[in-house]
Amino acid sequence: MTPWAVLLSIAVLLVLLISGKVKPAIDFVTLAGIFLLLGFVDTSTLLMQYTNPALATLLLLLLVSLALERSPLLDWLSRDLLKGHPRLATARLMGSTAVLSAFLNNTAVVAAFLGAISRQQRIAPSRLLIPLSYASILGGITTLVGTSTNLVVNSFNLSASGSELGMFQFSLVGVPVALITLCVLLWRANALPHHRLEDTDEKLSYFLAADVESESPMIGKSIEENGLRNLNGLYLLEIERQGRLISPVAPDERLQAADTLVFTGEVNKVQALQRFPGLNLFGHQADNLLATNLVEVVISHESELSGKTLQDVDLRSMFSAGVVGIRRGGKRLEGQLGKIPLRVGDCLLSAVSADFRQHRNIDRNFHLLSGSFTRPQLTRKESIITLGGFASVIALATANWLPLFHGLLLLLGGLLLLKVISLAELRRRFPFELWLIIGSALGIALALENSGAAAVLAGGMQWMFSGYGVYAAFIGCYLLTLLLTETVTNNAAAALAFPIAWSTAQAFGVDPLPFVMAVAYGASACFLIPFGYQTHLMVYSPGRYKITDFFKIGLPVSITYSAAVLVITPIVFPF
Repeated sequence: MTPWAVLLSIAVLLVLLISGKVKPAIDFVTLAGIFLLLGFVDTSTLLMQYTNPALATLLLLLLVSLALERSPLLDWLSRDLLKGHPRLATARLMGSTAVLSAFLNNTAVVAAFLGAISRQQRIAPSRLLIPLSYASILGGITTLVGTSTNLVVNSFNLSASGSELGMFQFSLVGVPVALITLCVLLWRANALPHHRLEDTDEKLSYFLAADVESESPMIGKSIEENGLRNLNGLYLLEIERQGRLISPVAPDERLQAADTLVFTGEVNKVQALQRFPGLNLFGHQADNLLATNLVEVVISHESELSGKTLQDVDLRSMFSAGVVGIRRGGKRLEGQLGKIPLRVGDCLLSAVSADFRQHRNIDRNFHLLSGSFTRPQLTRKESIITLGGFASVIALATANWLPLFHGLLLLLGGLLLLKVISLAELRRRFPFELWLIIGSALGIALALENSGAAAVLAGGMQWMFSGYGVYAAFIGCYLLTLLLTETVTNNAAAALAFPIAWSTAQAFGVDPLPFVMAVAYGASACFLIPFGYQTHLMVYSPGRYKITDFFKIGLPVSITYSAAVLVITPIVFPF
């Protein structure tokens, strides 16, 4: 009965992950804690999973990537890639993204190109952003460090077999699969929608503006005293005063004659302002001065805003900004913006103050699309040191002269000594949730084995495919991983599928390596819906896509990718 109870708990975990009502880190840690209390894994063994060497290597890589993503190299490339014929520009963008994503964090690569693609006027961003996201996945599958999923699988492989996967072991299958799939993606890119860019007039339609007349009794009183803080559906965003903008507006700010009050929210509720004496409405569009401090951002997967409403967080103090519009995919959200729960990938149009860029939590919460603000970049010397150091670490690890963990640790120490990156930034951006998920998942995998649940799963897989052979079981493990990665996150999919794949290989008495690779490639095969992969959410709203756009392009890409993986993997890694 015990194995079945464990399997039932795994099913409950999967349901919670799909529902999204509880954060994955909480789901995994809670289940690992339950298994600890039930004695399926002991305390010392569970704690050892959180210090797994391959997991530590993943964390070091992500921390080093904080410096790599600030190199001007990506911005230099983005300025030249989109020149020439649109089809050729798309091909260059995809090829460059795939090559860079083989070694750099694909989220950082997509973030760097996202702003440049959104700002340029030659090619509709909707024609480029899905290819950008898919190409980052295809580049990531070619090396050990190309995607966090490969390093997660490496963590499980080290725990199960005692050996780590090689730096370019993934390339033997990953490179031909990526090349074949990129060709199909380039062909299907013509089917993407052609959405024109949102111009200044469209952005200003978010606003409602009103003048304070010279004889108004509101003059000399604060915003709070005038009752402008609690309007029905409207929000006082900023004040235009003598050619300058006051934004955000503090509750104790006192009105002056000739002030222009700028409101956002449900701008059709103009009647809410008619009760204020001496307030002269002059139309549904604010002055062009507003366009000088509008910034468009996308909520990142690390953001603390996800799942919260604008009323739950104080954006004025956190970012010196006020949100004037929210777009989710191709739809501009309407109604009272302050009551809408925000999601990762939402595009926010914000009016910001002059010190917006100085807030330290900008990079963690947002990807900047447009506006006069740019990411802080490394100097030329810092960039050479960072990129050269990283290339050296990869080369030494490939030649087996220096373990990857040792090299990344030395590089991170050097970056700290040279002040290329700070301890404060490491604390702020440490991937704490990912560490908890993978460490707990490793403990859950041990509990599956110790409880006998893994043996039950392996027996079930062997029974299911006994008449078809080990190759059918291999296909089954791959398809299971693909299904999981389309419904939960890619790392969670790898964590759930690995114990099943490993046990299946043992049940058939074959080499587990092709099954391990099936999990790695299957966990990256997220092409059909935007919610299972970080970079898809990053491009979802800027490209004004519908979910059907991902499915229409992703289906032939997914079929091609899967067919290539299932054919090539057993040839390179025989059973």
